[in-house]
Amino acid sequence: MEGVVIAVSISERKGTRKSNMDQVELEEDHGLSGDAHAGPGHRQVSLLALESIEKMRRKGLDVSPGDFAENITIQGVDLVRLPLGSQLRIGEDVLLILTQIGKECHNRCAIYYQAGECVMPIEGIFTRVARGGTIRPGDRVKVTLPEDVPSLP
Repeated sequence: MEGVVIAVSISERKGTRKSNMDQVELEEDHGLSGDAHAGPGHRQVSLLALESIEKMRRKGLDVSPGDFAENITIQGVDLVRLPLGSQLRIGEDVLLILTQIGKECHNRCAIYYQAGECVMPIEGIFTRVARGGTIRPGDRVKVTLPEDVPSLP
């Protein structure tokens, strides 16, 4: 299963839309350099499919990658159908491990009030950075499902 990176985004504060960047640096076991959500834990990097954003556009919202506070927007992979433990290899170096699908939305965001729903809590995924590196729009995303991951001796 393969896809492509559409956008990479960061924000200096939590709870805000993210700004799209030409490239970002992912730090192992930390997240995106300069992003407010980076740090230890299992939700270091968030991803959302472009197809989810397009679904909200069809509801009449003027939204773009980064508007749902996702770090990486990809196209061509049905993220919410991936099992936990799936590996996402991005570009030459980066390796992300899927740790959570969706999240509880404690505070309703601006998107929720505009549309009556927000896709990130349902269709967004969260990962930890197993191997860092630089990624940029256009990088290929290769998914390896847990049953296809070689076990350690």
